[in-house]
Amino acid sequence: MLNIRKAVPQDIPTILSFIRELAEYEREPNGVYATEVDLRRDGFNTNPKFRVIISEWNSEPVGMAFFFHHYSTWQGRAGIYLEDLYVRPEFRRRGIGKALMAQLARIAIEENCYGIRWEVLDWNALAIQAYEHQGARFREHWRVMQITGADLERLAEIR
Repeated sequence: MLNIRKAVPQDIPTILSFIRELAEYEREPNGVYATEVDLRRDGFNTNPKFRVIISEWNSEPVGMAFFFHHYSTWQGRAGIYLEDLYVRPEFRRRGIGKALMAQLARIAIEENCYGIRWEVLDWNALAIQAYEHQGARFREHWRVMQITGADLERLAEIR
């Protein structure tokens, strides 16, 4: 039986495990630097930077949606940014990912958000198909960019 609930501090090891499993699936097994200390500091305090909902199958944690608010200047209100959606492989194709997305949609509506935004790897055809089936569409003409590490530090030094 499926249950979805808010994460609590006791879930931190499980959340970190999900993050590492997702990184491995996304072909970046050495890309995770987050620690339990980081997750506790940033997600389970009086001003959390993120939230997590956990999916359980027969009381066993099997997946999560890791998200936070961002603000759209064009919409004039907040939206939800879905950082990670993950369901363990042996529990896929049971509607768990769809149920996590549906719960996230309910949260967005309750919090008067304009919508939900996320990224998907271009090679992840199954995820793309599932998202499109739920009504999601790619944003035309937009590409994601980021700056990190030494490039970020160099940019910060410009006066």
